Amino acid sequence: MLVSLATLATSTVFTQLGWSGGTATKVVALLVVAALVVGGGVLGFDLIIRMQTVITIVTGVLTVVYLGLVAAEIDWSAVTSAPSGSAAVFIGALIFVMTGYGFGWVNAAADYSRYLPRQSSTGGVVGWTTFGGALAPVILLVAGGLLAGSDPELSANIGLDPIGALGTLLPTWFLVPFIVVVLLGLIGGALLDIYSSGLSLLAAGLRVPRPVAASIDGTLMVLGTIAVVFFADSFIGPFQGFLITLGVPIAAWCGIFLGDLALRRGDYAEPELYDSRGRYGSVQPVPLVLLAAGTLLG
Repeated sequence: MLVSLATLATSTVFTQLGWSGGTATKVVALLVVAALVVGGGVLGFDLIIRMQTVITIVTGVLTVVYLGLVAAEIDWSAVTSAPSGSAAVFIGALIFVMTGYGFGWVNAAADYSRYLPRQSSTGGVVGWTTFGGALAPVILLVAGGLLAGSDPELSANIGLDPIGALGTLLPTWFLVPFIVVVLLGLIGGALLDIYSSGLSLLAAGLRVPRPVAASIDGTLMVLGTIAVVFFADSFIGPFQGFLITLGVPIAAWCGIFLGDLALRRGDYAEPELYDSRGRYGSVQPVPLVLLAAGTLLG
C-alpha cells in the first residue's frame, strides 16, 4: 500500500506541474520506488539505517514547511460547523486507524528492540517507541482532518489519492519538494516492512537466503501495487479490504501472543524455541485453533 501511495502521488503531482502524469509516469514511479525498497531490503539492516537517517531529517524539515504553507487553507468556520458523526461512524473510524497504525506494525515490533542493548529497560523501549511512533501520525492526522473538513472537494478526492490530493493545496514551487518528502517517507516505511517480512518468511520455515526472501516479498509488493494503481477504481476501497484481510488475523494473533505473555510465569526457554524436540514442540495446535476461531469471528 505504501508503494501504491507513492506511485499515485507521483502521477498526481506530475499532472499538477503540467508534466505527463499518465500510465508511463506511473510505471516509472513504480519501478523506481520498488527498486529502492527491494534493494534496501535485500542489502540489509546497515543500509536501511543509513537510508532512514537521511529520510528522517529531510522529511521532517519538509513536512514542517508543508504544514506552514497549508495552514492558511484551514477554514475554521467550516470545520466547527460540520455536522457530528454517529457513534457507529466514530467507532468505525477508530478501528480503521487502529488497524492501519497499530496492527500494521505489531508484527514488526521486534525491529524496535532487536538491536538495542540488553540492559535497556522494557518501559523505556515501549514508552519511547510509542511516543516517537505516535507523535508524527497524531499531528498529521489532526492537520489532515482540519484540511479535509475545510474543503468538501478535497475531502472527496482523498478517497482517490490521499496524498496527491493534499498537493493540490500547495504553490507550484513547492510541488517538487512535496513529492520528494512523499516518496522518501513512504519508501522509509516500506523498507522496514520488506526487511521484516523477509525475516518472517525465514521464520516460517522457507529455506532460502534472506535476500531471496526479500525479493519474493518485493515481487508480491509490485503485483499488489499494479492491481491498486492500474485496475482499482480508487485507493480507499482496496485499502479497506487490505486492512480487513490482514488486520483481523493479525489482531487475533496479537491477542494470543499477549495472552501467552500475560499468563506465563517465567521467561521462555529460548534455545528450545528452535528445537522441535523441545518443550514447545514443532506446532502447537491450541494457538492455531484460537487463531482460526478469532479470524472467523473477526
